[in-house]
Amino acid sequence: MNKIALGLALALALAASAHAQPQPEQQMDTTLLQRQDLPYHFSHIDLDSADGQRHYRLWVGKPERPAPSTGYPVLWMLDGNAAIGALQAQQLRQLAAGQAPLLVAIGYQSEQRIERGARTFDYTPPVPGLAEQRDPLTGQPSGGVDALLDLLQQRMRPLVAGVAPLDPQRQTLWGHSYGGLAVLHTLFTRPGMFSDYAAASPSLWWHDGVIEREFPGLGQRLGASRPRLLLMRGDDEPSNPRATPSANSDRPMRELAARLAKVDGLQVRYQHFAGLGHGPMLPASLAHVLDTLSQ
Repeated sequence: MNKIALGLALALALAASAHAQPQPEQQMDTTLLQRQDLPYHFSHIDLDSADGQRHYRLWVGKPERPAPSTGYPVLWMLDGNAAIGALQAQQLRQLAAGQAPLLVAIGYQSEQRIERGARTFDYTPPVPGLAEQRDPLTGQPSGGVDALLDLLQQRMRPLVAGVAPLDPQRQTLWGHSYGGLAVLHTLFTRPGMFSDYAAASPSLWWHDGVIEREFPGLGQRLGASRPRLLLMRGDDEPSNPRATPSANSDRPMRELAARLAKVDGLQVRYQHFAGLGHGPMLPASLAHVLDTLSQ
């Protein structure tokens, strides 16, 4: 391989990696948290993982409107540091005029917008038969999503309920990329944990599509629950981090949506975003969910 070809190959590899992985040097945007003129007021709760290795910060946005008799509907947002930075003042005003849900951003005690190592562990499912659970892109520890979900059920929810009453029947989980993977894992393995699931650009490619091995038997696991799933994807996203966008890049997502739509008791909606790549899908998908909650 000549020097020009080698340089091109390296550039393409770096571009693919950058496309898939959030930039860790970006700082969290806390501008919205400082404002006093909005109909939402934010506080935070700090806690650690059960093994003491990850340190969480829950940003809780409470609307000025009093809670309904059933409690506030809740939007739980993964990648909470990035989610806080993606919120817009006008979105909060619209939310306050609509359902006025409680907002809970599950972030980390860090100034980084994305805490890459922690999220890699927290948002990925265990791979059956794999002795050492490692992320295929970075080599970092992975497979810890169930520990996060246990923590959410056993500690995060009670802590947030101490701030404001929660409606157990109206709770949404949103996540992007690896966070979207975590949303699907939650639906497939604990479908009654939330009423609504919003998976944006989920990493279906991760470990050769291991997430789809969790799908069989979902209908039986639903029981009496009737969850709703919103799948979102930009049409300028590749099917995996080492590919380039093409006309068929959305095929895995559309096929998954079609299969899930056949599950009795599960409502599925697929929303594509014209002209958007992987990174811009984080704020765009969150804005779409917020707009839906404003109706």
